[in-house]
Amino acid sequence: MEKNTGYRLLIVEDDCLMAEGIADYFTGKGWKAEIAEEGTKALELLERESFHLILLDVMLPGKNGFSLCRKIREASDVPVIFITARVLDEDKLNGYACGADDYVTKPFSLQVLYAKAMALMSRIGGNGAFLKAGNLTVDRNSHKVWNRGALLELPPKEYAMLLFFLENPGRIYNRDQLLIRFWGYDFDGNERVVDNHIKKLRKILGNSGCTITTVRKSGYRMEVET
Repeated sequence: MEKNTGYRLLIVEDDCLMAEGIADYFTGKGWKAEIAEEGTKALELLERESFHLILLDVMLPGKNGFSLCRKIREASDVPVIFITARVLDEDKLNGYACGADDYVTKPFSLQVLYAKAMALMSRIGGNGAFLKAGNLTVDRNSHKVWNRGALLELPPKEYAMLLFFLENPGRIYNRDQLLIRFWGYDFDGNERVVDNHIKKLRKILGNSGCTITTVRKSGYRMEVET
């Protein structure tokens, strides 16, 4: 039996049978799982404990999954997979803009859900603090970034944007998604603020082997040399 002792999972789902089924499956693989039936309990757990992955239902009593994901992102970069019966592209884009890393649509198999979880863990470095891409090394705990061993000077916003792009290489994000993700829905400034921060990041990245490219009429994408 595959074991991954040390991975901690938070399941935010008001369907008790579904939540328990997911928890049983993951614990059978060596994970430790906690269940929260609604958003307030989930936030309380996140204040007390750390998790490597959150499985988050979109339709929750009280605070919905989108609102909860935005709240989580104010304090943590923990990976989030939405579990939802909603399949509209608009919903998925909204989820990604809120900070989600992936989607699983109901009904789903536990094997597929687990495979997605493990693929995400593998891509972002699992339970390790370090992420390596191109010539960059990122320490998620200290928020420090090195390029070929040289420490980079990154303001908090640039660091957050860089980490987000590095954890989602090849995925395109438009200005609106990035504005919502890093400045919030209430931001009333110029949307060109995104372009300015991307420009700063590009200058900082230099010869790191990691490039934020502009995709015409679509947005921005992180490309990493292999």
